[in-house]
Amino acid sequence: MSPPYRLHTGDAAPAQQSQVTCGAACLTIARMLVDPAFAAWILTGDGPRAGLPNAADAGARFAAYERVVHRRTNSLYAGGGRLNLPWPRRLGTPPWGAKKELEFGASRRGTRYDVEVLRSDSTRALDAHYGRLLRLVADGEPALIYVGDSVLPRHVCLILPDRGDGNLEVYEPTAGHVFEFGRTAFVGSGLGLGGWNIPWFTVQPSGLIPAREFGFAPGFADASPA
Repeated sequence: MSPPYRLHTGDAAPAQQSQVTCGAACLTIARMLVDPAFAAWILTGDGPRAGLPNAADAGARFAAYERVVHRRTNSLYAGGGRLNLPWPRRLGTPPWGAKKELEFGASRRGTRYDVEVLRSDSTRALDAHYGRLLRLVADGEPALIYVGDSVLPRHVCLILPDRGDGNLEVYEPTAGHVFEFGRTAFVGSGLGLGGWNIPWFTVQPSGLIPAREFGFAPGFADASPA
């Protein structure tokens, strides 16, 4: 069995492959974190290849699957053939498409996700939301955060499980690096993720206890283009 793929503050990771695939890169990393066999295929090329794009090395495999994810999250039918509101790929990954991708295998089987709007939240509400995020990712499930300026969301990052220190670790796909931010940066709109500071949305576990009896979510064939 393949060892689990893990990321922590200071670690390097594959970077996004285009200016509009930050969300798709995060969702590919999310799948690597919860599916060791998929991570092994990305990193080494080993394992089943049914339904997966052909590519010569780890960087090419990551880029190829990132494109698969971007098509799926922005199409009329998302992962699992579920109806989805289409979105132009040149505008990035929509939160509703990202939610369906997380539920389709970029998180553990049975986990359901919510899209939370943060932009209009008060300081008190943001503080409460930060505490809830810490609790939700403590179980090992990934979450997404959309950040931007005062006008629009501009970038997507992947929130990793809390290490118990009260800070959140986050994969930032432009740099291909794992950083850390605390409650003060989140509440004070000083995140500095990819050059953007203001939290707009999170796509996060619902908090309901999912069924775990079947282990990890869709395998290689199920994770192929819908």
